[in-house]
Amino acid sequence: MPLVSIAQELMRAQAGRYALPLFDTFDMRSTEGMFDVLEEKRAPAMVAIYASAMDRPNARALAAYIRTRAEDSSVPVSLMLDHGRSFEECIRAISFGFTDVMYDGSKFSFEENVETTRAVVRAAHAVGVPVEAELGHVGRGADYEDLEVRRRGYTNPDDAVRFVEQTGVDFLAVAIGTAHGLYRAEPQLDMELLSEIRARVEVPLVLHGGSGVTEDQFREAIRRGISKINVATDLYVTTGRRLVEAAQAEGASYHSLTGAAIQSFQERCGYYLDLFGASGTA
Repeated sequence: MPLVSIAQELMRAQAGRYALPLFDTFDMRSTEGMFDVLEEKRAPAMVAIYASAMDRPNARALAAYIRTRAEDSSVPVSLMLDHGRSFEECIRAISFGFTDVMYDGSKFSFEENVETTRAVVRAAHAVGVPVEAELGHVGRGADYEDLEVRRRGYTNPDDAVRFVEQTGVDFLAVAIGTAHGLYRAEPQLDMELLSEIRARVEVPLVLHGGSGVTEDQFREAIRRGISKINVATDLYVTTGRRLVEAAQAEGASYHSLTGAAIQSFQERCGYYLDLFGASGTA
């Protein structure tokens, strides 16, 4: 089927108390592994292109490849811009055929974040594209040992209510203790904060920085209202390790290496589909 927005599937996930993953892709091999396992697991999901990859000359071609690949898929798949850095970048992604976009204004003041998010929402909704935004700030795993810095970026529930009302955003990424990249300390999620935000905000809630979060933490976060979880670092770290092993095997070749990469994405993405409860929901 053609690419579809993930909005309807996220509403189903929210009602059903499971979560859908977003997997960042950077090339055809990772994309193939993702699509293969989505078919196998009968699961909807988001295949995303990270904002920095939009600067590459092949960004439009990769988006076109994902759109074409989706036409052969029998499960709902969306193409999402992950962490869009500006209004212009979000509009560019929409022109490439993205079905959903994320604008990340979390580094700016509340007022600046609202202003640009509202503009992105207005433009995207005009052509039927839902928008995710981030409130609070999900930092880097490298800074995770600094508890004071980490908590400074947590999402304020009062601000979350105002932000959703003032922007009309469709999904909201919240900061409750996760971080992007590899953690330098054990992840500590503020589940009570998540519950408070969930009780006061109606739109689907998103958890960024999934790599390194424990299975129990994932399950508890989903139980308390998370409907979308972004995973990237773990997929690429795991696949990098698999490629090193494949390169050291007797008779290693280009084909054995690319096959190992695809298989790694299949297996690791399948793990998250099962863990989040998304398998069998398409």
